[in-house]
Amino acid sequence: MAQVPSPTAENFARRILPVTGRKFFLLFLFLLADLALYPYMTNTGARYYVFQVVGAALTLMTVYAVSFRRSLIFVALILAVPAFVEHAIVFRTRLVPASVFSVVLSFAFDIFIIVVIFRRVFAREEPTAETIFGAVCIYLIIGFSFARLYAIIAILQPHAFYLDPAINPHTVPVGFDFIFFSFGSMTTAGATGIAAALPQVRSLSMLESILAVLYLAVMISRLMGAYRPHQHSPVNK
Repeated sequence: MAQVPSPTAENFARRILPVTGRKFFLLFLFLLADLALYPYMTNTGARYYVFQVVGAALTLMTVYAVSFRRSLIFVALILAVPAFVEHAIVFRTRLVPASVFSVVLSFAFDIFIIVVIFRRVFAREEPTAETIFGAVCIYLIIGFSFARLYAIIAILQPHAFYLDPAINPHTVPVGFDFIFFSFGSMTTAGATGIAAALPQVRSLSMLESILAVLYLAVMISRLMGAYRPHQHSPVNK
């Protein structure tokens, strides 16, 4: 005879299901929190450690969001190690050449997460609220990914970006400057106070703008194509 689950186990399953069934929604909240806390990033002090805790939690949440199979979890955990290092070292007020390796591996982690979520979201025939949050998470992760590419260029070419001294109190771009420039390029709104000084950065910025527009077009067409209003059959009189 089949064993009937106890009320305690059933209640626990009901409580845990709303959390496990909303991975992309939780990831979306963590991405927004990380983006909102970046301006308060400092090199030392309590705020620095709080930011590192949030960054580590975001990395773990990203791994949890793609934990559909054991193989995905294994690859995600391996690639997540540089992301932990990056939040602890790279996006401080100063960037060093030794940070390039960590940023490159972190970029590979972002690409892996984007591919996994993209295949998961766009494989469903009918979109749900969770798949929509997954699509929005891809958009945000793309912005962070390009910010890492700009950071790599800035490390290799210190004069790749120009900071307007009338707006910026510092002369060397920091981590949040790359994020601000990246999302400014994605939304085609521009980033006031920071400009691309090298042709390579300008080309990468244009590619980001094109990819962002194409992604939004694909996402909207996907949602519109999946939406089919119910057709009521004519009533026989």
